[in-house]
Amino acid sequence: MAQVFKTRITEDFGIEHPIIQGGMMWVSQPELVAAVSEAGGIGFLTALTFETPEGLADAIARTRDLTDKPFGVNLTFLPTLVAKDYDGLIDVMVDEGIRFIETAGRNPEPYMERIKAGGAKVIHKCTSVRFAKKAEDIGCDYVSIDGCECAGHPGEVDITSLILVPATVDAIDIPVIASGGFADARGLVAALALGADAMNMGTRFVATKEAPAHENVKQWYVDSKETDTMYVMRSLRNTERVLRNEVAEKVVELEHQGAGIQELAPLVTGKNGLRVLKDGETQVGLMTAGQSVGLVHDVPTVRELIDTIIGEAHQIVSARLGGMTS
Repeated sequence: MAQVFKTRITEDFGIEHPIIQGGMMWVSQPELVAAVSEAGGIGFLTALTFETPEGLADAIARTRDLTDKPFGVNLTFLPTLVAKDYDGLIDVMVDEGIRFIETAGRNPEPYMERIKAGGAKVIHKCTSVRFAKKAEDIGCDYVSIDGCECAGHPGEVDITSLILVPATVDAIDIPVIASGGFADARGLVAALALGADAMNMGTRFVATKEAPAHENVKQWYVDSKETDTMYVMRSLRNTERVLRNEVAEKVVELEHQGAGIQELAPLVTGKNGLRVLKDGETQVGLMTAGQSVGLVHDVPTVRELIDTIIGEAHQIVSARLGGMTS
């Protein structure tokens, strides 16, 4: 029988391994989500990827065609250039009986009553101890805490996972998921040692066979080092960590000149980012990635990745750490 790590997350979610594939715009599609769940973790669709409630309902149905194991849906409340139908998306999640909903960005409190009425458990992704405590206070069941190493939106205060995870564990009673900078077995063992009940990975899952990203993007991840990411839009207090390219450099240059969202919008628009992801045109838009991109060296299947992480994690615990004690 294969060895497993049992935590509050694996028990509550009914999954084999404490590994979560968090929501990623355009990447968290049914094929990737189902592959993660089939491999013993849990995958999350990203609701905003599908634009309309009908699109999300279709994605949920497609995921259920691919797996009968648990999966969830991410819903991120962030400033956007185009208004989103949050109410309609939540209605779909509730009507479809989604058991696990990951919220992120702004405070989800206005939607909590409706989500909870449908019986879902809520994981709120946040970037500070203060926000984690607020999430617990408003009834969230779990907190996914993002260290500033993470891809996408790390918040405006740069605290690394090494500090932020145990500080959050000490401050709240609900289970904590470690996110930001985790990409391999060493990260999983570290997350558990820091007091988390699971680790969340995003960047690492982009460089897998099942991820709906162009091969140029996957190779870009493999070739990148931990120093090849940068912040954009910090001047707007909407900081995002992305891979360094011509567009990212131009955005920062314009920010230093005092540019606002109107001037930056043609560069940061998601339409350009989608061209990067889908068409492999790596210099035409922004592509998010965490500093853990420096730990990405290959493009395995999701099952190969998770099996490797779990196998090596047990080796670390039993051989390396076990050999250090007497």
